[in-house]
Amino acid sequence: MSPAGGQQPPPGPKRIFETAAAAETDGGFALELDGRRVRTPARHVLMVPSRALADAVAAEWNAQGEHVDFQAMPLTRLSNTALDNVRGREATIVEEIIGFAASDLTCYRAERPESLIAAQQNGWDPVHAWIAERFGTRPIIVAGIMHADQPASLLDALRDVLAAADPFILTATHNFTTLTGSAFLGVGLLGARFSPTDAWACAHIDEDWQAERWGHDAEAAARRRYREGEFTSAYRFLTLHNDR
Repeated sequence: MSPAGGQQPPPGPKRIFETAAAAETDGGFALELDGRRVRTPARHVLMVPSRALADAVAAEWNAQGEHVDFQAMPLTRLSNTALDNVRGREATIVEEIIGFAASDLTCYRAERPESLIAAQQNGWDPVHAWIAERFGTRPIIVAGIMHADQPASLLDALRDVLAAADPFILTATHNFTTLTGSAFLGVGLLGARFSPTDAWACAHIDEDWQAERWGHDAEAAARRRYREGEFTSAYRFLTLHNDR
């Protein structure tokens, strides 16, 4: 079984190269296999902005055995995503993130019991305090699940920050947002305001509260471990991108 709960995928393509390495070129660092440039699934040159990220991607390729297992190469997959699916679609990706902010996980609070209300306040109120300090507007909190519009000034301020990000930063931030359900946490990670450990815990306050009382479900725990691995990889991807 795979970590996500499905069947084990068939082996990837056979390894036919000896050495992967990063090569500095105009505009960044390209991955080369035995001196030949690697291309993404959409046939773009696999080129990243920082030497640190390029070396880490090369290390993933060098770590492969007889077959190339792309599932075991998260930095390569994220780089491919940035080049094939985000670059040229930045405005669309920004709006997808803003869509999460418009109904952010951290804005919808329990009405009972008191222990869950307190857990949400302890975890999410500091997030909102930072958002208010950074962007000048405090998010609107809702008791229950009825939708409430967030202030347009807040969404516009978030949009301005994201619009300045390159495809690699947007890829990481989009992953943070979709994996946690919170654009506020995603942008906080982008700005190094929260640690990945704290952000992940904040995203699972409700789930952890339930588990403490009713126990853990094995399949749900396996899905969470898989998603946490993807989240951790996205954070490493961002950190390596910024290491210049």
